[in-house]
Amino acid sequence: MKEVAILLLAALLLNGCSTSSSTTVQTPVGNGWGAAMSGGEGTSSGFSFNTFFTVGSGGALSISSTQLLNSGTCFGTSTIVSGGTLNVTVNAAFQVSGTFSFTLTSSAGDVVTLSSNDVTGTVNTTTNALSNGSIIGTWGLVPASGSTCVATGGSFTMTQSAS
Repeated sequence: MKEVAILLLAALLLNGCSTSSSTTVQTPVGNGWGAAMSGGEGTSSGFSFNTFFTVGSGGALSISSTQLLNSGTCFGTSTIVSGGTLNVTVNAAFQVSGTFSFTLTSSAGDVVTLSSNDVTGTVNTTTNALSNGSIIGTWGLVPASGSTCVATGGSFTMTQSAS
């Protein structure tokens, strides 16, 4: 971790203060993300969830848990499998911008995909830890064959909790 921070600092110094650089940021252990999704129709709407992840090589998320908060959706109380990526660029003021992709798959095979080009937050250059993270984007649902879910979509907001 120290080596990554040193490399990031060296890259920022070599690139000058006004340029941006790509880096792998971490979401600190204990920092979760809460998501609220609007739009959709009927039981294929009203999704909200909490998730905990760290960011690995190439932006791949290592997800320790995802909990759907409302059982009234077409996902019901099924087991959720999740995955995704978070790729950010850090500017000279240590602010991030980037892209995010996340999927929630129900045990029946229904898939909700969240996508965003609006990722913001601040990076601690000593630890590469992201704080004050916020992600705003769109989501879409593709139902499995025979599912009670319907194809629909909407918008979402995810906010990083403080440790």
